Amino acid sequence: MELCVYGDTLNALVTAAALASTGHRVSLRTLNTELDAQLQLGSTPFREIELEQLLREQLDAGRLRIDASNGALPSDVTAVFYAFDESSYEIAVELTQRLQQSTPFLIVNQSAFPVGATEALQALNQGAVVAMPEFVQEGAAVASFIRPNRLLLGCDDKQAELLVREIFRPFNRQKDHFQVMLPREAEFTKLAITGMLATRVSFMNDMAELADELGVDIESVRQGVGADPRIGEAYLYPGSGFGGLGLSQNVTHLAGALASKGVKSTLLEQVLEINERQKEVMFRKLWHHYQTDLQGKTVALWGVAFKPGTARIDNAPALALIEALWAQGANVKVHDPQALDMLKKHYTEPKGEITYCNDMYQAAVDADALIVVTEWKPYWSPNFQQLKTEMAQPLILDGRNIYEPSYVRASGFTYYGVGR
Repeated sequence: MELCVYGDTLNALVTAAALASTGHRVSLRTLNTELDAQLQLGSTPFREIELEQLLREQLDAGRLRIDASNGALPSDVTAVFYAFDESSYEIAVELTQRLQQSTPFLIVNQSAFPVGATEALQALNQGAVVAMPEFVQEGAAVASFIRPNRLLLGCDDKQAELLVREIFRPFNRQKDHFQVMLPREAEFTKLAITGMLATRVSFMNDMAELADELGVDIESVRQGVGADPRIGEAYLYPGSGFGGLGLSQNVTHLAGALASKGVKSTLLEQVLEINERQKEVMFRKLWHHYQTDLQGKTVALWGVAFKPGTARIDNAPALALIEALWAQGANVKVHDPQALDMLKKHYTEPKGEITYCNDMYQAAVDADALIVVTEWKPYWSPNFQQLKTEMAQPLILDGRNIYEPSYVRASGFTYYGVGR
């Protein structure tokens, strides 16, 4: 089929490359000339190695094209995908109006727009418009697309459903992953899913704070709770709060949608409040350890990306932590396998002292404390004796509970975890 994908999001790039890999002819239109030039060279801003390899393969094979966004659609286009971020709704509206042609085409709306957006776009398009919320996971973007655990489809048109099923047939062979409902229901389901996941995280963070007060190890509690089949283990790990655009914005959208309809959700408001508070949990422990005096202290941070496997720092807990440390006069040294360039762009005019380190142990040299913020795999099994030798003070604050407290303490460190 001849397909067209609009957008410069990670989902747009993955959708275009993955669909091209199954034999479709795909035109990718990012509306971003700088990104187009980067893509033509076979690289992306998302640090997804598997995606970059797939893009290069499809470009070389000629199944994928990077086309100008203002160009006309191919005359035989079958479906157009919208994979925009939440701020691009007006662009989608204008695009839908401009693209109308004699032969109706299907629009698959994967964008992070408010509930009801698909219906509004349907009123502008001669062909069908369906909602297909994306669940691409940063760090494993291609794998999460080609091996989905669900394909959520908002559609009330049988012919459109049949066409979408055919487009995604190569990714739907093992079993039928499609869950079909009305467009508005699909859009709301995506928000509800992220709201539930965020609630689980914030609940465990609340329990971790209580565990600290009660002298209980939250890790044992987490395992006990997760063993209950009615609950399960996913998203029960306490830590320094969640970041990223998707989770935070979807919870905000869900709370906003409820408020706009006169439904006050104190639960979601508290989820967001707990998360913001949790981003500074390691700072508070450090602050109390040094008896509220961090002036001139050097603090090393391991990890600034909002999660492992990405270079993104959107709403990352590390940002709140850095700001809090600067406010107390502390000097910050940071290491991250991928996100240092993004952090440098974010802090073009830093409010305090910050040193960017390309080696994780270099960041710890002469540090009065080491805080693990993002649980990158290289941080899981460090050389503790080297750390103890090079740090000014043997103090580790484990913001992701990746270490065994008794072992770290036996290695000569003062250790603080989240609820441990």
